[in-house]
Amino acid sequence: MQRGSPPSRTSAPWPGGREVDPIESASGITGAVTGGSRRERWRILAVLSLAELLAMSVWFTASAIGPELQLEWGLSASQLGWLTTVVQLGFVAGTACVALLNLADIVPSKLLFSSTAVLAGICNGLLLLTGSFSLALPARFMTGFFLAGVYPPAMKMIATWFRDGRGMAIGTVVGALTVGKATPYLLKALPALSLSWVVGGASIAAVTAGVLVLFFYRDGPFPFSRAPFSWGLVHRVLAHRQTRLATLGYLGHMWELYAMWTWVPAFLLASAATGGGEAGPGIVEVASFGAIAAGGLGCVWGGWAADRFGRERVVSLAMGISGLCSLAVGLFFGWSFWILVPMVWIWGFFVVADSAQFSAMVTEVAPQEAVGTALTLQTSLGFLLTMVTIQGLPLLTSAAGWAWTFPVLALGPAFGIGAIMRLSRLRQAPAGPRRPGGGV
Repeated sequence: MQRGSPPSRTSAPWPGGREVDPIESASGITGAVTGGSRRERWRILAVLSLAELLAMSVWFTASAIGPELQLEWGLSASQLGWLTTVVQLGFVAGTACVALLNLADIVPSKLLFSSTAVLAGICNGLLLLTGSFSLALPARFMTGFFLAGVYPPAMKMIATWFRDGRGMAIGTVVGALTVGKATPYLLKALPALSLSWVVGGASIAAVTAGVLVLFFYRDGPFPFSRAPFSWGLVHRVLAHRQTRLATLGYLGHMWELYAMWTWVPAFLLASAATGGGEAGPGIVEVASFGAIAAGGLGCVWGGWAADRFGRERVVSLAMGISGLCSLAVGLFFGWSFWILVPMVWIWGFFVVADSAQFSAMVTEVAPQEAVGTALTLQTSLGFLLTMVTIQGLPLLTSAAGWAWTFPVLALGPAFGIGAIMRLSRLRQAPAGPRRPGGGV
């Protein structure tokens, strides 16, 4: 190489078999980052994880206070489900807009995250001003709509700081947002807080998240290439086979996840009542918080394990265990609350442990100029599917009882495992170069 000429972009081998970009090697960046940048990536991970936790606390606000709203507004079980389903619907509409307009790939992620987090907090706060189910629905819809600018961009944002360890980093962010979604149940369990504080506290948290990202986040040393706006970008993502298989696996995962999160609190409450009332409402709220929040630890474990043993292996294991839990948990309905709760928490740990790894796969296999669009499209389709099981489970419960409600969710993990096994074979095929940091 002549003096002053730029280093070649051809990847060079790295000890242990991993390939490293020579520009990274020449600049002292080896797979992750070194020196001050290495320290800063952990600071950014902490900032972004905290912001996700705070912002996502608005997701299940209405669900957490649902029993009180049901009594006050005279809601049916189906209407109660719509308080969560309409958030999903808003999120789907928001992610569809972001994907079709390529916003995640042409708008700086920092600005997209900050503005939409603040707007989601404001919309969630409108729940305090509504006095009826019909007025609450548009407020919840817009809350979900603006959260579309918070969730998918965050995974792309943290990926700019991590190449090695990307699964762990995205898993930590998804784990934080999982705990955030459980937070309203914890707030409600505190006897000193009224329902207004539950709603208001979540709204303030979301606004704080936007401020945190605006002032304390910046993109890392591994930015994704940007492409100009194109109506064909979505089609390019859908036509890409590896991205499509990762998305199909994610759909199987989502068939189970949000229905479990939405209806496990009601399941625990009904089981406690059937079992003789050995657990009061406060204990049930804490148990509900734990069932969702356990997934935060599951996401971190899933990221750690995926970086070491391969994403496809870990997501297949997690879906297999969560599917078995969905088949078995109803058999313990009405048993001692102290036997049922640990099993539900194990389910909560594994039901979301694989979630971040579907996103990590997409950042690795999708066309790199369309990663933001691919992530947004993946989540949009996944959340669209959740409405089927969220609304369908109450009908199944009324027809067959809680003991036979959850087994239908096992269909999702079974389908997801099949898609990921095909993706694994495709990624292991000798044709084409492997992307850095990718699976097994």
